[in-house]
Amino acid sequence: GWNSDGQLGDGTNDDTNLPVQVSGLSGVIQVAGKVYHSLALKSDGTVWAWGDNQLGEVGAGGSESHIPMKITSLSGITQIVAGQLHSLAIKSDGTVWAWGWNVFGQLGDGHNSNGGPTQVYGLTNIIHVAGGGRHSLAVKSDGTVWAWGENFYGQLGDGTNYDSNTPVQVSGLYD
Repeated sequence: GWNSDGQLGDGTNDDTNLPVQVSGLSGVIQVAGKVYHSLALKSDGTVWAWGDNQLGEVGAGGSESHIPMKITSLSGITQIVAGQLHSLAIKSDGTVWAWGWNVFGQLGDGHNSNGGPTQVYGLTNIIHVAGGGRHSLAVKSDGTVWAWGENFYGQLGDGTNYDSNTPVQVSGLYD
């Protein structure tokens, strides 16, 4: 595939029509990726990222990475997802962590600054997360759904069109 920013993780930025092995990873139990960056979750609960990093997609400021880099500030992770230019992870304690692009508040930390990983404000007991283009979603163990980030088209499901940099409960979802 396309590898302009090293998102294939093979140590190059060469595009390819054939599968290539990601450099230096084993014990991977989940992968996620979007256009410019990729993620892997290892069985030991660590997260590895590679590709474009201008907005912190690889978990720290700096330039792109053509090989996987461990996000050292994350451990005990049970799920990863990639949004457009941001990423999310669930820790074993049910908290959500996010990093990368945050201009619409899609990191959910109460700010609009790129970077992270940072804990999403006020969420506990999370069992699933999803990353949209410019918004994020989470499902709590009680079945409620929470959303944050861009809301121009009502993506947050709260009846408004106002962006939110902290989670809001999605309205109207019932058993």
